[in-house]
Amino acid sequence: MSLAVDTGITSVRDQVSDAEWKVRVELAATYRLVAHYGWSDLIYTHISARVPDAENHFLINPYGMTFDEITASSLVKIDLEGNIVMESPYMVNPAGFTIHSAVHGAGDDHHAVIHTHSDDGVAVSAQADGLLPLSQTSMIVREDLAYHDYEGIALNHDERERLIADLGDKHSMILRNHGLLTAGASCADAFLRLFFLERACTMQIKALAGGTKLSIPSQDVQDVVSAQAKFQDSNGMGNLAWPALVRTLDRIDPSYKD
Repeated sequence: MSLAVDTGITSVRDQVSDAEWKVRVELAATYRLVAHYGWSDLIYTHISARVPDAENHFLINPYGMTFDEITASSLVKIDLEGNIVMESPYMVNPAGFTIHSAVHGAGDDHHAVIHTHSDDGVAVSAQADGLLPLSQTSMIVREDLAYHDYEGIALNHDERERLIADLGDKHSMILRNHGLLTAGASCADAFLRLFFLERACTMQIKALAGGTKLSIPSQDVQDVVSAQAKFQDSNGMGNLAWPALVRTLDRIDPSYKD
């Protein structure tokens, strides 16, 4: 049964290229999936994707809509300076612009960027040792994980250089005392990276809450898992799982395609 509501957004399908529309649908699906898994934060945090046929333009959520009501047409198109380049009744969150413009501007493989304030992600971000090798999932993630120290709400554009320096060649990041971030070559890629990172954080919080001595695999075993994770990554993080995730959304509420 569809749970769609009328947000007053007019379809932009006829105003954009086929390539942009495809990315809009994928990005809207990503918003809905983040909401579906319980990682959204009301109207805060952000997911963005680069417009494929417009240099230095990307799509981000309208400030004021929850993730479970985002549609392809409601996404706001902005440039790397935060200017809205296509008419929209909504503004964008300046903190979202600071973080996402930094990552998008840093590399061609950062097509999609996801930032969350999930309970378990923030909890791990506040732990001095960060993500521990407590599970297979965490060992897969740790090989491609960076850290960025907290500097306050991300409104200072000067922070972008430091954030990118910390990200380096990684695709996942823990923003200390703040949350999580993933970047990928597609929305599917970024989402699957987030899925594993979020689950690794949840597993860690549950393991630490158990109150018993923890088992940590040897460094040799951790290295084996890291090598195996590289093989998996080379075959595309989202190639198999993404179509199934989209089918799940279509059963719940296909209005993200509007």
